[in-house]
Amino acid sequence: MTTEFERSTPVLRSADYERSKAYYLDKLGYTVVEEGGTPARFGIFQRGKSILFVNAWDGGPPSHPGGWEAYIHVSGVDDLATELAAAGANVTREVEVAVYGMREFEVTDPDGNVICFGEDEERAAGS
Repeated sequence: MTTEFERSTPVLRSADYERSKAYYLDKLGYTVVEEGGTPARFGIFQRGKSILFVNAWDGGPPSHPGGWEAYIHVSGVDDLATELAAAGANVTREVEVAVYGMREFEVTDPDGNVICFGEDEERAAGS
């Protein structure tokens, strides 16, 4: 299978999730697609084809302890993980299925930026 990079999603850090949410909804016209945490500390916002992740999880849940700087949607996530590991990438979380149904793994660049590569679990199973 050939790995295909489909789209990238920036992950924006927030010191005050509710303030950030209000800004993206009220000022920039985004809508909430999904939120996580109780109370919500992570949100997926969309306007048209533009999607943003806003992350205020201090330390985050176990599935992404430090948070991400980018989330890259791919097809062929397992092949990509194998390719990047073979190339010497710093794979900091092996491929696993997250509680929200994405099959994903993480790499960390030399500056400490965490990039998560993910594919919908149902889609990955159909490959």
